[in-house]
Amino acid sequence: MTIKDFNFAGKKAIVRVDFNVPLDGNGNITDDTRIRGALPTLKHILGQGGAVIIMSHMGKPKGKVDMKKSLGQIKDAVAKALGVPVAFAPDCAKAADAAKALKMGEALMLENLRFYPEEEGKPVGLEKGTPEYDAAKKALKETQKEFAKTLASYADCYVMDAFGTAHRKHASTAVIADYFDADNKMLGFLMEKEVQAVDNVLNNIKRPFVAIMGGSKVSTKIGIIENLLGKVDKLILCGGMTYTFMKAHGGEIGNSIVELDKLDVALGVEEMAKKNGVELVLAEDSICCTGYDFATFSVKPGAQIKTFPSNAIEEGWDGLDVGPISQAKFAKAIEGAKTILWNGPAGCFECDDFDKGSRAVGEAVAKATAEGAFSLIGGGDSVACVHKFGLEDKVSYISTGGGALLEAIEGKVLPGVAAIKG
Repeated sequence: MTIKDFNFAGKKAIVRVDFNVPLDGNGNITDDTRIRGALPTLKHILGQGGAVIIMSHMGKPKGKVDMKKSLGQIKDAVAKALGVPVAFAPDCAKAADAAKALKMGEALMLENLRFYPEEEGKPVGLEKGTPEYDAAKKALKETQKEFAKTLASYADCYVMDAFGTAHRKHASTAVIADYFDADNKMLGFLMEKEVQAVDNVLNNIKRPFVAIMGGSKVSTKIGIIENLLGKVDKLILCGGMTYTFMKAHGGEIGNSIVELDKLDVALGVEEMAKKNGVELVLAEDSICCTGYDFATFSVKPGAQIKTFPSNAIEEGWDGLDVGPISQAKFAKAIEGAKTILWNGPAGCFECDDFDKGSRAVGEAVAKATAEGAFSLIGGGDSVACVHKFGLEDKVSYISTGGGALLEAIEGKVLPGVAAIKG
C-alpha cells in the first residue's frame, strides 16, 4: 500500500516521525528541518479527513524519563507548523483514552518513545556483553512486542515516515508494523522520497558517478567505501581520513588525525579502486594549524595557519582542510558528473578558516546539478555545509537520515523499510 492510494477519511493513523530536533538551553528549536520534512504526510492525512497520532523519540534518554528530552517542549511548534491544535499524551504507553477521544481532523502527539527501554530493546543499567545484559535483552524482546502492540492499538493504520531511524529495529519503526495488515501500513511521503533518492544513486546510475566521502576515520566508512568502489567512476576521499592514506605511504602528517591500525585498510582501498577502474582522488595539499580548539571550532590565540603538502606536514601542525591545489582538483573531478553522492565535509568547515575545501566541493556539486546531475547530500555535517554555504536549493536532494543513509549506501536492508515492503 502507498500513502497516495490509501483513503484516510475516518481513519486514525499513527505516524512515526523523526522529531529529534536540536534545542537550545531554553527548550527552543534551533533547526526545524525534521518537522518541516514530516508536514506533507501529516497534512495529507488530516486533509483527507483522518486523524494523526504523532510518535517520535528525542535524544538518548536510555529508557528513563528525562524531561529535558520531553516532546512536550515542541508541541506548540508542531501545532503552529501543522496548522491545527496538537493534544499531548504525557505517557506514550498509556495514551489509549487520548487516542480514543481524538476526532477526525485532530492531532495527538505522544511523549518520547525512548522513555521506555522497550522502544529500543536495550536493557537499562547493565553492562553490554554480560550474561545479565543478554538475559535482560532476551526478556525485553517479548515486552517490546507488547509495547508495539499497545502503540498499534491506538490507530487504524500505520505510517512510517522517519528515515533517520529506519536502520533501527525499534518498537515504533519496525515491530509495530506486525500488528497491521499489508493494506493498512505504508511509507510516508518523506520516506518514499528518501528511498527513491538512495535508489537513484545506487541503482539508477547515470554516469559519470562521483562520490565524495569525508570524515575523520576510514574505519567508520570502510563498508560504504567498499560498496561504492563497485559502483562509482570517481571517489573523492577527504577530511581526516586523508592522513591515514598519507601515512600508509610513509608520509609525514604532523599532528593530524590518523588511524595507525588502519594503514593496511587504506592500501587495500587503493588496490580495490585500481582493480575496479575507479579514479581515487585524495588531497595533495592541506591547510594546517598549530592550535585548533575542536570543542569550540576556533583557532586558539597565537596559533599559526599554513599550507603544506598532505604527505609532508611538519610536527606540531594539524591538517584541518584541503589546500587550494586540492580544492581545484576536487572541483575538476566533480565537473561533468551526472550522479553525485556527498557524505562528509572536506575539513573543519565549522570554522571559517577551514571551510574552503567544503565550500569548493559544495559549489562544484551545485554547478554539476545545474547542468543536469542528480546530487544526493547526506549526513549531518554535509547537510550543515550545504546550509552554511546557502546551497540547499542548488542540489537535488538533502537526506534527513545520517546512519540510515549510510547503511542504505552500504547495501544493508533497513528494518523500517523492510517492515512495510517485506
